[in-house]
Amino acid sequence: MLRLGPALLARLARAPLRAPLRPCGAAAAGHGEEQERFVFLEYEPDAAERAAAAALRRERELKLKPRQERELKVKPKSRQQRGAAAAVPSMSDPSVPPSGVSCSGCGAELQCGDGGAPGFVPAERYRSLVSEGPAGLRGAVCQRCWTLAHHGSALRLRLPPEQHRRVVSAALRRPPRHGRGPLLLYVLDVMELPDPVLPQLPALLGPDVPAAGVLVVGNKVDLLPADCRGHLRRLRQRVAAACARAGLRGAALVDIRLVSAKTGYGVEGLVSRLQRSWKCAGDVYLLGATNSGKSTLFNTLLRSDYCKSRAPDIIDRATVSPWPGTTLNLLKFPIINPTCDRIFRRQERLKEEATKTEDQLSSEEKKYLNQLKKQGYLVGRVGRTFQQQKSSAEIDFDPDTLSYSMDEDPRDAPQKLEEREEFTHNEVKDARWCFDTPGIVKEDCVLNLLTEKEVKLVLPSHAIVPRTFILKPGMVLFLAALGRIDYLEGEKPAWFSVLASNLLPVHVTTLSNADTLYEKHAGQEFLKVPMGGEERMKEFPPLVPQDITLKGVGTTEAVADIKLSSAGWVAVTAHEEEELLLRAYTPKGTALVVREPPLLPYISTIRGARIPGTPAYRTKKPPSFVENLRTTGSR
Repeated sequence: MLRLGPALLARLARAPLRAPLRPCGAAAAGHGEEQERFVFLEYEPDAAERAAAAALRRERELKLKPRQERELKVKPKSRQQRGAAAAVPSMSDPSVPPSGVSCSGCGAELQCGDGGAPGFVPAERYRSLVSEGPAGLRGAVCQRCWTLAHHGSALRLRLPPEQHRRVVSAALRRPPRHGRGPLLLYVLDVMELPDPVLPQLPALLGPDVPAAGVLVVGNKVDLLPADCRGHLRRLRQRVAAACARAGLRGAALVDIRLVSAKTGYGVEGLVSRLQRSWKCAGDVYLLGATNSGKSTLFNTLLRSDYCKSRAPDIIDRATVSPWPGTTLNLLKFPIINPTCDRIFRRQERLKEEATKTEDQLSSEEKKYLNQLKKQGYLVGRVGRTFQQQKSSAEIDFDPDTLSYSMDEDPRDAPQKLEEREEFTHNEVKDARWCFDTPGIVKEDCVLNLLTEKEVKLVLPSHAIVPRTFILKPGMVLFLAALGRIDYLEGEKPAWFSVLASNLLPVHVTTLSNADTLYEKHAGQEFLKVPMGGEERMKEFPPLVPQDITLKGVGTTEAVADIKLSSAGWVAVTAHEEEELLLRAYTPKGTALVVREPPLLPYISTIRGARIPGTPAYRTKKPPSFVENLRTTGSR
């Protein structure tokens, strides 16, 4: 610095003044005040200074070069390793025979020979599992189940339409085990009443099926709001009437239970009913249509007192998705033997839980309950009385894995193959099993026309919030682009309450504009489903009409439900003795049903105030109810 001082002072004396800075900010608002001027010097180093700076830069570059070279060598290698680990091969190998082992998610036989057939596993992954020994394929899932579980998308499979029915029929016609035929748990979606598959049940059973009886389980009651007191009793009566129309009555009908396999409502009562009456007399088969919730109920029972205590740790859960026909073959778990001691201990647990209030639950239980309350109106807590205490896992510490230099990447500890638990021979030699069967495909169902993304929008996954509109003659209601109801003739306005997935849009227009609205917005975001624009609508069936005549019974009670296939339904409420002429539309090839009496006759009363200037009312969501939990106030 002393050597540069004289040269710097000399240049400072010769340096010209730079232009003053323009005022900005607060100083710019001086209104004529004199602004401060700054002087910037243009310093130019001499030759000796430039040479010294260049030598310093070269010295720094030489020090950094080895480290940069090492980084360049390591980074491409690590990227390749990460890419190889993330890549999932999709090639098939027809030369490899099927494994004889079932997928733990859907029940299909694992194989790598045909990528379009059930149970497909990529060839490289398949060989890797086989190389692990006999336990390698046990617990593995096929590519379809893996995609459903991790990405929520379904792979298209080439499945014959009757394959599901053949699998169920063959399973039911097995010779009786333990001297007694199986009990059939028919899972029915209460929103699909009248159930399209229930009338086929007597023919599916036939005289050569050694079934001991049928217990009908009305599922998904958590999605429906309570329109009045005793609505569950009325729902049970509707299910009983559907069973009678299907020829299922008398000794063949063991019982009717209402549950929610998703939120757990009614499941503890179902388990108690099975253990009290059926005990462990024989096997149990879960039957029902696609998307009725069989696999969800299977998984819930697997985590309950109905299965052996070690079963949840050994048997994997069934794959669950909104895509119809997820289960392709039989899945099973062993049923626990309900001895007197076990029943007593279970009842003691249930009595103790019934004395608790929500405030006495742990923070994790409260969080879980709050999540379930957002999903359904009815919530239940499914517990386990018989479960083994797991020993704390030992932690293997390897100090060598933490010893690496600055020039090396951290080394991952070699992963040890965990030994999968298995049942002993004595545990299952005389066991009774609960089987999950493939769903029977519903004909004339709108879901058969939809893509994977559209199915997710149409099937309700959370509690349905009713949407009520008051329409005059000459007005039209659209449920997405899947259904349409025209109010053609009537003396007075009528109320139309929509019960469908909360994600499906509802639009009201006039009769003169209805065709134009559909042609312009079908396939677009405005009507949402179907989606895909003009190309999608070219292949989608047109809407076909059906005229309906109704007579009102009062301004607070619906006269009928107009069920637009599986897209939802509209409850119609009109003045007493008022005659209405309606015209309803659904896609060609799908079923349109007029349900009388309606499922929720007083649903139009669950609404807020009228929105000014519109035919819509504000929505209202009733509170949720938790079963087997003491409430501090009145319900």
